[in-house]
Amino acid sequence: MNFTYSQTSNWENAFRGLRHPLESYARSDSSFGIAESDAWLDDVAVEVAQSYVDNWNDERVDPNIDIITTNLIEKGVLNYGKHSAEYAFIGAKDMDLAQRMIRAGSPNDKFLRQIFVSVDITAPLYWWKEMDTYKVGTTANSTSTMHKLATTPITLDCFEMDDAPDNDLEVSYDWYGDGSLSTQSIINEPLTFIRYLEGLRLKYLDTKDKRYWKELIRWLPESWLQTRTWTANYAVLRNIIKWRTNHKLTEWSQFIDWCKTLPYSKELLFHNL
Repeated sequence: MNFTYSQTSNWENAFRGLRHPLESYARSDSSFGIAESDAWLDDVAVEVAQSYVDNWNDERVDPNIDIITTNLIEKGVLNYGKHSAEYAFIGAKDMDLAQRMIRAGSPNDKFLRQIFVSVDITAPLYWWKEMDTYKVGTTANSTSTMHKLATTPITLDCFEMDDAPDNDLEVSYDWYGDGSLSTQSIINEPLTFIRYLEGLRLKYLDTKDKRYWKELIRWLPESWLQTRTWTANYAVLRNIIKWRTNHKLTEWSQFIDWCKTLPYSKELLFHNL
């Protein structure tokens, strides 16, 4: 399973909308934009960090503006370009309001639906079937099995093997249909089947007989890896995190680990869960 081209967007609009109900725009202390240099990026982060210090109300802790500035840059830089960086530095007042809305639950946390996320996910078909449960606010555009399945060799690398066992697991079955059981390693048997699939692919390329292609589609295992560009929003991600944590499919753990890499994941995605 792999995650590439992760990107989030629409932060400024989402946090402006957060202020609409009470028209409390003047209290917003966040900053959004594009920095043309690292120096300017640091300057903006320091300015937002100063708002934390100015509004600090915990006398037990002395705020460190350098630490706050570093945290903002680590969490709030959305995209680095060749000569610039897009940033969303969320101020203390805005983050406090956002987290209060999250704790209040739906529909108060609806601003999360307006923080968009896009990522290319390479995952097995059996996981994609479960991911299709989360259809609200999501879109996926996948690589085509119909058009591209026969274009490259079918090998073990085409299938999900991240948590595959070693040769310590065996299975017994009636291989010859005569009632006698044959014991095989569960690692060796799939290799035989993969060679069968590759034989179907080569036969289709040689003959252009679509019956071979249909058989290839028919017997393609659920562990076949497919890449999809998947788009959703932070509300969808919170829902997935809530219901798929500790799921027996290890792919969900990998997905949740990817969620932890997103901007302000601890403060927004995992807050109060």
